[in-house]
Amino acid sequence: SVKIAIDTGYRHIDGAFVYFNEHEVGQAIREKIAEGKIKREDIFYCGKLWNTCHPPELVRPTLEKTLKILQLDYVDLYIIELPMAFKPGDAIYPKDENGKFIYHETDLCATWEAMEACKDAGLAKSIGVSNFNRRQLEMILNKPGLKYKPVSNQVECHPYFTQPKLLEFCRQHDIVIVGYSPLGTSRDESWVNVSSPPLLNDPVLNAIGKKYNKTAAQVALRFSIQRGVVVIPKSFNPQRIRENFQIFDFSLTEKEMKEIEALNKNVRYVELLM
Repeated sequence: SVKIAIDTGYRHIDGAFVYFNEHEVGQAIREKIAEGKIKREDIFYCGKLWNTCHPPELVRPTLEKTLKILQLDYVDLYIIELPMAFKPGDAIYPKDENGKFIYHETDLCATWEAMEACKDAGLAKSIGVSNFNRRQLEMILNKPGLKYKPVSNQVECHPYFTQPKLLEFCRQHDIVIVGYSPLGTSRDESWVNVSSPPLLNDPVLNAIGKKYNKTAAQVALRFSIQRGVVVIPKSFNPQRIRENFQIFDFSLTEKEMKEIEALNKNVRYVELLM
């Protein structure tokens, strides 16, 4: 999938240690570099600090582990995946005997300072956050002695969950919103709120798509990028990987943008019940 994506023209690859595929992703990137298809600096790789690694002394070793798995010298962006922490240790999802998550008291500002040190060491070109709300962002932005502010905040964002307030706040602070699940999500009840209908069945998106000879998915992606939201659609299907990229040959009118904005239901597909 990564090789097809690179051949198609994608350059931003959103990864994470907890996806358990960094080995394969790194291999695909290196093979494409060896082929002469791309240079390392053409790729924008995002890695993530998992919840069990928030204590400041764990941040750099965790990033170094990711770099070792990827066999790359640096990541372009390293982000704190979630604002809350789990108990450090070998268990990725630590739970007690009752099956409840074991949390860990964490100081996000101290974690952030360790992230800044990773940037200073050249291990990450940029640093950011994910799933942070305004209050959590302000905690870092107002931190005494702040060296680097978060460049981005990766959150769920799509026509059914448009995040207007957070988008505006981030704009004011030059923080880029990276929208995950820009096409909605799979219908896996273990982590998805399936009470909301599938985004891509939406009649408005499909009607606008018909006009431009595009799919509902292409319209949803185009909507986000026209709002200045970075999109990271996920697919393993070669045809859809290519389709998701074909959104630069049409524009939505202001009226269509407003129609799509009006679809907002303010409900998340990815509820992050943890």
